[in-house]
Amino acid sequence: MRYILGIFLSLLLIPTVYAERIKDLASVEGVRGNALIGYGLVVGLNGTGDTYNYSPFTIKSITAMLDRFGVNVRADIKTMKPENIAAVMVTAELPAFARPGQQLDMTVSSMGDSESLRGGTLLITPLLGGDGQVYVVAQGAISVGGFALAGKAKTVTKNHPTVGKIPNGGRVERAAPNGFRSNQAKVVLRLNHADFTTVRRMQQAINRRFGQKIALAVDAGTVEVKNFKNNAVMLMGDLEQVELTTDHAAIVVVDERTGTIVMGQEVKIDMVAVAHGNIHVSVGENPNVSQPNAFSEGQTTTTDNTTVTVKEDAAKLVVLPRQVSLTSLVSALNSVGASPSDMISVLQAIKAAGALHAELKVI
Repeated sequence: MRYILGIFLSLLLIPTVYAERIKDLASVEGVRGNALIGYGLVVGLNGTGDTYNYSPFTIKSITAMLDRFGVNVRADIKTMKPENIAAVMVTAELPAFARPGQQLDMTVSSMGDSESLRGGTLLITPLLGGDGQVYVVAQGAISVGGFALAGKAKTVTKNHPTVGKIPNGGRVERAAPNGFRSNQAKVVLRLNHADFTTVRRMQQAINRRFGQKIALAVDAGTVEVKNFKNNAVMLMGDLEQVELTTDHAAIVVVDERTGTIVMGQEVKIDMVAVAHGNIHVSVGENPNVSQPNAFSEGQTTTTDNTTVTVKEDAAKLVVLPRQVSLTSLVSALNSVGASPSDMISVLQAIKAAGALHAELKVI
């Protein structure tokens, strides 16, 4: 019974290895989204729109829009008050393989001094791609997850009322550029994080899955797969489900501004002794007033009385053995009694001593 229990406990100490799909590890060359942007007007606001003094471009946009409808207001441009209208930028991402008629979500952001877009409606707005072509046309009511209320002496704002969403507010008018064809000679996989070990394992997993050498690792972040099925779509459907274990470099990320430390399970240290203690310095100022005797013709003066107190905590000397797991390393560092800020200094000192086998990255 003890023998079986010992084997069971030993198995619990073995690090768990998780397999990940290629679908989650890499992207396909030629399959990507495209950023879209457009300029438009939001109407129907309840007095929270742009003002003439700070957003004159809104007035010019209203004038140009009304000219298209045969309404000439250029003579009254100086007296216009666009309190119910706001100029906005509309952004979206055109996904790969998008086709005309497909609906997309739009993000609407105020670009003037509008206080809130709540209750507004975006007028028809064309969205352009990087090539200057119109791919999407947007229009609809804006959904804002916040509000802004103002009085003469107080203003209340919740969340961010100058940015809103239009669910399914954009309709695709032009098909997205397609860099992926079913009859292409090969499929190129791009790893999200380049790593020589991971790319080798990916090549081996693909070749093992299909029983032939169709995958070739070109570099640390690229794997080329022959389209032996003459149908890249079906091939990608199979490739996405291939699983493999990944490998990562040992990195310790330190954010000194917030005292945040992030370490991966690959981080290891050699045997090292760490002594940690704090020094507290307290400086106090107690001014003393010196009053002269009566009829002495002296002057009242102030003298400074400075007290300095220095207290050094007893340092804790802890021997950190060679660790094999992140849990053991963190437990050992916590036993020193260091705060997150102090632990950053401890890790930097261990790295300087050559005992930390990881890249120490400070952000």
